Amino acid sequence: MANKILIVVQARMSSSRLPGKVMLPILDKTLLCRMIERLQMIRHKAKIVIATSIDPADDVIEQEALAMDVACFRGSLDNVLDRHYRAAKFYEADIVLKIPSDCPLIDPRIIDDVIDFYYAGPYDYVSNLHPATFPDGNDVEIMTMECLKKARKKAKKQLELEHTTPYIWERPKKFNIGNFLWLTGDDFSMSHRFTIDYEADYQFIKRVFEELYPAKPDFSLYDILNLLDEKPEIYKINSKYAGVNWYRHHLDELKTISPKQTNAVLN
Repeated sequence: MANKILIVVQARMSSSRLPGKVMLPILDKTLLCRMIERLQMIRHKAKIVIATSIDPADDVIEQEALAMDVACFRGSLDNVLDRHYRAAKFYEADIVLKIPSDCPLIDPRIIDDVIDFYYAGPYDYVSNLHPATFPDGNDVEIMTMECLKKARKKAKKQLELEHTTPYIWERPKKFNIGNFLWLTGDDFSMSHRFTIDYEADYQFIKRVFEELYPAKPDFSLYDILNLLDEKPEIYKINSKYAGVNWYRHHLDELKTISPKQTNAVLN
């Protein structure tokens, strides 16, 4: 019997820098909807669940999930690790894919490639983030249910609870960990930003969809890069935020992250 894959998309309305970002419009649908559409394009069989919180502000996310006919699970607002675990347990997952809702430009082909890499294991945990080589916003993390269960039981630090997987990837001696690198040998992780956390990110993502989606709904990472080469003004929309990620606030706590893996200039 094949392992049951569950893609958990964590989403909430209370983003500190861009509140309600997952519900912003992209070509007459929400950003969250556009992202789910891309996840549904992968060739591997997987169930998708939107994992949001029990905060009343997130009722709108549950309503959006229902409108998309996508499963929704509600759990802790701040303990996202527990939210992932409970969602995975509820849907009886064997393998859990963690993909944050701020990655609407994620290339479904990359997700498939990381899954293939995972199956070539055995691994407890695989990602394309440690170290990252793909443009920020193509984040894929895969773990066994047993791995997630151990993390949920042992993790204590706030950053481990908030970001779900640091307990795992910070302990390479306890878990069999793999990392999928961009096979081209390129590293655009600090130079190209496809994720959303600021208004400029939204304007960038919106423009990419407007340029590529009508002709090719399943546009790839390479389609985006070619677009940016042809129209560098689009790249410049959010380029000042390239490399800005949550690591910058925790360099004193994260043993496996170096200052080179984050832009610590901006707050």
